[in-house]
Amino acid sequence: MVGWQAGKDSFYVDEEYNGQLEHVATPSVSKKCVKCKESTAVLIIRAVDAFCRCCFKEYFIHKFRAMLGKNRIIFPGEKVLLAVSGGPASSSMLSQVKEGLSRDAPKKLRFVPGIIHIDEGGASGQSMEDRRRAVAQVESVLRSSNYPYHIVYLEQALNLPSSVLEVGSSATEKLQTGPSYKAAVDQFIQTNQNLHPDLFLENAWSHLSSLSMQEVQNGLSNPITPENTQALQRLFASVRTLTAKEDLLQTLRQHLILHTARTEGYTKVMMGDSCSRLAIKLLSNISLGRGASLAMDTGFSDSRYGDVVIVRPMRDYSSKEIAYYNRMFDVPSVFIPGLDTKAQDKASIQRLTESFVNKLQTDFPATVSTIYRMPATLDLKSLLCYSCRLTIKDMVSTAVDILPQYILAEAERKKRR
Repeated sequence: MVGWQAGKDSFYVDEEYNGQLEHVATPSVSKKCVKCKESTAVLIIRAVDAFCRCCFKEYFIHKFRAMLGKNRIIFPGEKVLLAVSGGPASSSMLSQVKEGLSRDAPKKLRFVPGIIHIDEGGASGQSMEDRRRAVAQVESVLRSSNYPYHIVYLEQALNLPSSVLEVGSSATEKLQTGPSYKAAVDQFIQTNQNLHPDLFLENAWSHLSSLSMQEVQNGLSNPITPENTQALQRLFASVRTLTAKEDLLQTLRQHLILHTARTEGYTKVMMGDSCSRLAIKLLSNISLGRGASLAMDTGFSDSRYGDVVIVRPMRDYSSKEIAYYNRMFDVPSVFIPGLDTKAQDKASIQRLTESFVNKLQTDFPATVSTIYRMPATLDLKSLLCYSCRLTIKDMVSTAVDILPQYILAEAERKKRR
């Protein structure tokens, strides 16, 4: 999927690779690790960031935990749906969740995970045999996690209820009326203090796993009908440009994830979007006229659906970091052909933007980070005079949302202009 997108989170940027990915253990230059200052570096992420194997793993894991800890959006005991396409970024996200919930983790994650994988082969005209083979490969990765998982087919998007377009009651508002994040953590720990620390989530997992495995087995026996597949193929055949097809695919994919999260009781959805993917998505969405929703499309959290919040814990990782980590620590991934597989650079706006960013990144390594840090909120302060900016600057960030409605409405009108 975005990060999630099948095949989309599987691209690599060639910047500064110079064969290092294939020879991770034997760097071309002899440097000491920038963190421990003792061990010899085995990889160089950027010119000044050379890491030994152990420090790189610690750095990678810490970045994931820090992203979740800093934002404090996922409360203890919440059900979180991991959107896994099988590509490197989403597979790496899954490995980080497994690491955080493992017995050896010093600070364990406290949510209850589940996984969703969407088979999109019907949109790209793959045969049923190829689709079954790809699903089997992804399923072998999902089974190894021991988390409940849901295999969903893109054809199912044709029969979604109209309620998928409705905004549910905000989960964030419900949490705000309840205990604070710290109080929720303390309460969760106290509730489970009589349970062995390594087992406090296993009861939930075992129950959910048995249910989801039955769902998967039932689904594979008769997951879709030829009529469904033909209807999906007619839909995509009726769309003339690859740009529109990719946009349609993204919309159907998002609706399927949202519907599954709601029906299965998940309040958060984790997407595997890396900063490299988000930089491409940011420019593509501007080109497609989606500039007004950039903050939701590329930010850490997306609460536009109300009852289900999308989070992007991989958004600070570059595709290069993910490629290194997966290679060094044997994180499995599966390549699945998508709509734009083998497409020319100018085949679609999304493909052209991806090619442009990747080529620019090769010569100018700061390209992705520069795009990624572009202001995606068309920030309220930028719409105000200098004096009013000072007032807003002096407010806590959360208080900006409780300004008088007519001020926010005028700011929104100016942003649209």
